[in-house]
Amino acid sequence: MAHPHAMPSPVALPGVSKIVAVGSGKGGVGKTTVAVNLAIALSKLGQRVGLMDADVYGPNVPLMMGSSQPPKVGAGNIIEPNLTHGLKTISIGYISPGDKPMVMRGPMLHQIIRQFLQQVNWGELDYLIVDLPPGTGDVAISLVQTVPLTGAIVVSTPSDVSLEDARKALEMFAQVNVEVLGIVENMSHFTCPHCHHEIDIFSRGGAERTAKQFNVPFLGAIELVPAIREGGDRGLPVALAGPKSPQAAAFYAIAERVMEQAEKAAAAATDVIEIK
Repeated sequence: MAHPHAMPSPVALPGVSKIVAVGSGKGGVGKTTVAVNLAIALSKLGQRVGLMDADVYGPNVPLMMGSSQPPKVGAGNIIEPNLTHGLKTISIGYISPGDKPMVMRGPMLHQIIRQFLQQVNWGELDYLIVDLPPGTGDVAISLVQTVPLTGAIVVSTPSDVSLEDARKALEMFAQVNVEVLGIVENMSHFTCPHCHHEIDIFSRGGAERTAKQFNVPFLGAIELVPAIREGGDRGLPVALAGPKSPQAAAFYAIAERVMEQAEKAAAAATDVIEIK
C-alpha cells in the first residue's frame, strides 16, 4: 500500500535520451558559463541539444545565449522553446525579463521546474542540459523528483572555499541517487598575455584532488580567459568558435568526456533487471 504522502516517481521525457544537470555548491564559479558552452559544444559535435535554465532566481542563460525572445505558447499550453545557436532553450528570463526579481517559495519553484520539463516541446533530443541554481535546495530536489537524470556535473573553482561547497553538492547528488559524471575546475589559472607566465589566482588542481577523493571522474580544467567572459556577456559563447579555437578547446574536451560518461551511465541504467 502506497504511503499517502509518498512522492510520485520521476517520469522520463518522451524523445529525450539523456538529462544532465550542471550544479555547484556556491554561486560565482562559472556554472552557467560551463553549462552554456558545454551545450553548444555537444551540439557542434553532432548531438541534438536542449538547454533548460533552472536557475529561477538568477537566470543568466538569456544573456549568455544572446536571446530575449518570449517563448510562444501553443495548443494545450505547450511552450515552444527558443531556438538559439542551434539549441532549444527555455528560461524564466524569457518570461520575466529585466531586473525584476522572482520572489517565490518552494511550491512555486517546483511548479516552474515541472512546467519547463513537461510543458515544453523539447522534441527529439540526445541531451537536455539543465543549469541548476547554486546550492542544494528546492530546485535540485524538484528536478530529481520529476525526471530521471542520467547524471550530474559539479563545477568548482580550485579555491578551498569553493571546494568546500562543491563537496556538499557531491554529497547531495549521492543522497538522491544521481550519478556524478564528473567535476569541472573552472578559472583554473590565468596566463599573463605579456610575460606568458601562468598565475594561479584561485589556486589550482583542487577540483582534481576532490574528484579523486570522491572517486568521480575529473572532466577537465578551464583557464581563466577574458574571451570566455566577453563571449558570455555578448551572447556569443566561445564554444561557437569550434574545437580548434584555443579559448573553446577545453569545453570541447569536456564535452567529449561528458558524452563518454553519460553513455556509460545510460547503459548501466538500462542494464538494471527489475524483479516484480
